[in-house]
Amino acid sequence: MHCFSFCRIHMNLPILFYATCYFLVVQAVVFTDLNLDKAIEFNDYCHNHKPPISFIKAEVRGLFGSVFCDFGPEFTVFDVDGEDAHTGIIASISNDNPALVSFVDDERLEFQDGDLVVFSEVKGMTELNDGKPRKIKNTRPYSFTLEEDTTNFATYEKGGIVTQVKQPKVLNFKPLREAIKDPGEFLLSDFSKFDRPPLLHLAFQALDKFVSEIGRFPVAGSEEDAQKLISQATHINENSGGARVEDINPKLLRHFAFGARAVLNPMAAMFGGLVGQEVVKACSGKFHPLFQFFYFDSVESLPTANLDPSNFKPLNSRYDAQISVFGSKLQKKLEDANLFVVGSGALGCEFLKNLALMGVSCGEQGKLTITDDDVIEKSNLSRQFLFRDWNIGQAKSTVAASAAALINPHLKIEALQNRVGSETENVFDDTFWENLTAVVNALDNVNARLYVDQRCLYFQKPLLESGTLGAKCNTQMVIPHLTENYGASRDPPEKQAPMCTVHSFPHNIDHCLTWARSEFEGLVEKTPAEVNAYLSNPVEYTNAMNKAGDAQSRDTLEHVLECLEKEKCETFQDCITWARLRFEDYFADRVKQLIFTFPEDASTSTGAPFWSAPKRFPHPLQFSVVDPSHLHFVMAASILRAETFGISVPEWAKHPKMLAEAVEKVVVPEFQPREDAKIETDEKATTLSSASVDDAAVINELIKKLEQCRQKLPLGFRMTPIQFEKDDDTNYHMDLIAGLANMRARNYSIPEVDKLKAKFIAGRIIPAIATSTAMATGLVCLELYKVLDGGHKVEDYRNTFANLALPLFSMAEPVPPKVIKHQDMSWTVWDRWILKNNPTLRELMQWLKDKGLDAYSISHGSCLLYNSMFPRHRDRMDRKVVDLVREVAKVELPAYRRHFDVVVACEDDEGNDVDIPPVSIYFS
Repeated sequence: MHCFSFCRIHMNLPILFYATCYFLVVQAVVFTDLNLDKAIEFNDYCHNHKPPISFIKAEVRGLFGSVFCDFGPEFTVFDVDGEDAHTGIIASISNDNPALVSFVDDERLEFQDGDLVVFSEVKGMTELNDGKPRKIKNTRPYSFTLEEDTTNFATYEKGGIVTQVKQPKVLNFKPLREAIKDPGEFLLSDFSKFDRPPLLHLAFQALDKFVSEIGRFPVAGSEEDAQKLISQATHINENSGGARVEDINPKLLRHFAFGARAVLNPMAAMFGGLVGQEVVKACSGKFHPLFQFFYFDSVESLPTANLDPSNFKPLNSRYDAQISVFGSKLQKKLEDANLFVVGSGALGCEFLKNLALMGVSCGEQGKLTITDDDVIEKSNLSRQFLFRDWNIGQAKSTVAASAAALINPHLKIEALQNRVGSETENVFDDTFWENLTAVVNALDNVNARLYVDQRCLYFQKPLLESGTLGAKCNTQMVIPHLTENYGASRDPPEKQAPMCTVHSFPHNIDHCLTWARSEFEGLVEKTPAEVNAYLSNPVEYTNAMNKAGDAQSRDTLEHVLECLEKEKCETFQDCITWARLRFEDYFADRVKQLIFTFPEDASTSTGAPFWSAPKRFPHPLQFSVVDPSHLHFVMAASILRAETFGISVPEWAKHPKMLAEAVEKVVVPEFQPREDAKIETDEKATTLSSASVDDAAVINELIKKLEQCRQKLPLGFRMTPIQFEKDDDTNYHMDLIAGLANMRARNYSIPEVDKLKAKFIAGRIIPAIATSTAMATGLVCLELYKVLDGGHKVEDYRNTFANLALPLFSMAEPVPPKVIKHQDMSWTVWDRWILKNNPTLRELMQWLKDKGLDAYSISHGSCLLYNSMFPRHRDRMDRKVVDLVREVAKVELPAYRRHFDVVVACEDDEGNDVDIPPVSIYFS
């Protein structure tokens, strides 16, 4: 990839000559702060060059930004969306014209009308297995029609997979000289601003003319300069012919003029992410380029109050550009903000960088608290830019805070290493939450997000939420009393493959890798850890197993005994023997047992073929030292087995020829399938262990054998459990997992994957790239201006979903919370009724009575403090509610807690139940 960027330079002839020479070796060029005439000149050269040089022009002016892309007369996109090719498992194909193809209901299809697909593994109607792409239509969740006559094809029998064929797309870009006059369709970001892009197209041209004529940008707050720019825009508009804008919106152009000389950090971050992704597209042909103009504004971020022009005057500070747009009053609010950033990974690092540059929490009253309980790993370095390789192993929050303080020494930041949750409420106590201005989530899991959401809801604090997934990103604003909270809407849970599918009937590589990761952990982490737990305290350990007395305890003891008795390794040759026998067990014997229990012609209880889709009939593997993948599996498995037993690995173990000689010494016993083998086929089963009435007896027998085995072990013998580490390419962890998965895939004729793809799936890596992270954080920080200003309405805020691969932007105002009404009162999920001065039960009930509500039940947690049905509860009326909580509910209120909540069941005067907010009672 070769890319060149011109930023903030004044073009003259020598530079133009140099740039022209340099362009001979580049694939893409990015310009910022380049006037239109020079941009046209450079673009003409790039457009007409052989081969064309991709040209990107980006500009950020205050709260307004633009991007123009020209990737040449004919640019081929090899992968339009970057998604994996869609697949489907066939259930039936009709002999028809057009043919109807139906699929198993394992998961919904994602094909679209017009897609091209290829067929494979079809039994019966083998004419479709010719690899020829075929067009489909009438797509449904579990079927589509094939634009082909299959009337004379053989009858479909079973099996078959359909795979989408991705087609390249050729785009014909216009040069800037033509596109500026005839821009075509603009990429829209906000459907509430449908008419905005043509106006901004005009505004940026007017600004270019203003600067070329006057030699400077408009001055912030200068009405004279604003009027000159509006006049320029009016003149250009009148000569635009068919592209003429009906309303040039002088108010918007005035804002545009006032902020024209400022480059704001959030805007730069957002457009940096967007342009960065376009550079990757230009150099790789992956993802659909921006075609061709994109305009964006966040004018809603401006303060709601009218400000005097003097408020925009520079203060000779690093924030003068920001002050020229928002004024010094909002700048003071930014600096005095008490912000809580939860997480310091990819999003957290970008947020800290943005916040430091914006001056957030950099004033005398300001404070930024960041927390993260994680440490830096090697894989973090590609997108978490506050970290360096020498920081690996250090606490993320501490390193990120130090790096942010270098960006802005005035930043008042405290780094913590606490996970935010119910167990750390002594750290993040009531006082901490009450003193916050806002919370910014930079988390990577839903449960933590939900907890922070509930805390913000309870303490009525704004929550700025965001997330990324590859080229996709989203932002959500959670604003007290204006929007619904994060937990009000939930994504459906991720579909999990049934346990029997993963263990006996896989039909895709994900199933194989899930099984491989589970086996890895069992072999080299869990079983060695159980061995150590037993050896550390045999009596306590075996008593616990006896007490449980279940199938899981039985299985655990069997694994421990097997590890210390039959499979105990003392030499590296023992480890090779173990690995070779493990191969035979996994990929030959278990498969032989499976097809013995369920032959290829087996039927279900209903008479249907047992091996019908999505099940794939397996075949046992025949081990061969000539097969590199077989040998590599044994190498990885034996090296890790040696590590768990503390056995040194000889150098020859990594040489295939010498390893093969050692493997050939292993004697493999002949396998005999069992008639009584139990193989789980129930998709609802949650465990593969079957309980037995004899479990207790078996456990007792296993404990006796374990004790005999323990007596023979060397004094102080312990194993070394291995925790999975995906980022070390020399530790053989991914080699073993990829080997396990691919050998299993080979059993079931499933396409294998390389180690990198295996790491991605088995390592449960959430794809993250710097471009979408930059865009998400930039968008959130634009919303932070609104939050800290404090006067904005719900329609001023924006939630965003963006996919930089397409590219697609979808911005919309947040959904308001549901309102509950009673008499002249109303409340939402944001409300919490607060009663202070340590009231009695009677005072609490009278307080509610004054609101037209009769309380008939009051509880704290699961304990009932009062119910009108129990006469003895009336004796509690003059007791302090806090005393009832302590004595009746048996709750210990910690010293940092100043209040507690009660749930009150109420009815109105007509006996109708009324759902009221939680009632918080302050007792100190």
